[in-house]
Amino acid sequence: MRLPSRPLHAAALATAGALLTGCFAATGQDPGGDGGRIRVAMMNPPRSGLSPLSDDAFKLSRWSTAETLVTLDADGDPRPALATSWRQAGRTWTFTVREGVTFHDGSPLTAGAVAHSLTRAANASPKPRILDGVDLRATASGRTVAVTTAAPDPLVPQRLSSPQLSILSAKAYRGRTVSPVGTGTGAFRLIEVDGTSSATLDRYDGYWGTKAKAPGIDVTFVPDGTARAAALRSGEADIVEAIPVSQAALLDPGLITEVPMPRTNTLYLNTAEGPFKDPGLRAAARRAVDAEAIAESVYEGRADVARGLLGPALPWAAALRSEPKRTGPERAGAKRAGAAGPDGAAVTIGTFTDRAELPEVAQTLQQQLRRAGFRVTLEVRQYAHIEADALAGRFDAFILSRATVLDSGDPAAYLYSDFASRGSFNIAQLADPAVDKALDKAAATTAGDARRRAVMAAEAAVLATDAAIPMVHERVVQGDAARVVGAAHDPRERLLVTPATYVR
Repeated sequence: MRLPSRPLHAAALATAGALLTGCFAATGQDPGGDGGRIRVAMMNPPRSGLSPLSDDAFKLSRWSTAETLVTLDADGDPRPALATSWRQAGRTWTFTVREGVTFHDGSPLTAGAVAHSLTRAANASPKPRILDGVDLRATASGRTVAVTTAAPDPLVPQRLSSPQLSILSAKAYRGRTVSPVGTGTGAFRLIEVDGTSSATLDRYDGYWGTKAKAPGIDVTFVPDGTARAAALRSGEADIVEAIPVSQAALLDPGLITEVPMPRTNTLYLNTAEGPFKDPGLRAAARRAVDAEAIAESVYEGRADVARGLLGPALPWAAALRSEPKRTGPERAGAKRAGAAGPDGAAVTIGTFTDRAELPEVAQTLQQQLRRAGFRVTLEVRQYAHIEADALAGRFDAFILSRATVLDSGDPAAYLYSDFASRGSFNIAQLADPAVDKALDKAAATTAGDARRRAVMAAEAAVLATDAAIPMVHERVVQGDAARVVGAAHDPRERLLVTPATYVR
């Protein structure tokens, strides 16, 4: 197997220069504002025409053009946005809609407009990911919107914070399509989208909140990481998202910010069949993994060594974490494996090429596990060509970079998906009654401190099985030119340019 190399060659730099030619417009000054237009280089171009019902919604949120009823604080608790308050009664949550808000087309924000947007999302095919498995109905009355679910759902406010449930004016909806151009409520009005090349936004002076300091945003989509880094280095972009680790060392340290992401690089072990069905061999693999070496060699120190499944992007997790209590049979199995060693047990580890670091992580793990006595074979493909086999349990182990906080901002959904016996993404093939009980409790607990404690108890239950070995928590490297003020550094990647952002 040939693994991708890391060195940056002159040819790559030349390619980056060619990619940048003509990409970024000149910065225009705004005599009534705090500087010129903000030039942003983004990694992924739109995949669904910037429809808020897709992952493109996060671009709209990062540009402060589309807004939701609710926003989240650093702990993941809901806070007012287009809704000023809410209350629950059984299966129904009632939200009071903020007054004095207008859409970018001049029409007023009403409870009817909110209900219309939510209804379109609930009836979409496919549904926005945040509504997977959720039967939601929205009805308007006066200044309130009642949101009713088929079963009591303690996370409705958090769900409504997802950018995929942004509230747009009626003009946004034409047949099966949804267009955010000129139909949001945010501080910046989306004026134009040029396919997968660029987007233009102007300040919306009728914004209900604090007026934006910058006159507008000029977005260019630059999928090539070397080109994005070159745009920051040359001064052709003011804000650059997702600078590759390999490029960060080549930039002025004062221009980059490393933001902990709610994303963990984890080794999933197949608990249903093969060598790792034996808990002793799972424990031996856990002891063989040197996460610090992976963080230093593969991520060049730009990742945090994992102490659990949930990392520093969730500031409350570390304080609530407890050591996993392994069961008697697991302790005995670990002891047997520690005494006899893996004895040449043959294992196949799968991973994918879409994230540049993962093949290198696989190679490093191969060396570590071999030193512990395992015979290790690697299988590396594109994600689209390996996901089905991973979910079907066709590997002994699988390396995955996994988002631990999904669209609701709540990690219970990720834990359930990945480790419940009925979980839809259970690569470890785990079926453990103690884990299922802990996950069910976390899912049913009301949002807040009690739910966070239940989530951490579920994490401990998962770790006690050695079905997953968390290795590192990834960081996103963001570049801000020296003249940029107030750019957001958001672990959830929902914010980037805010009303407070401007260039000197």
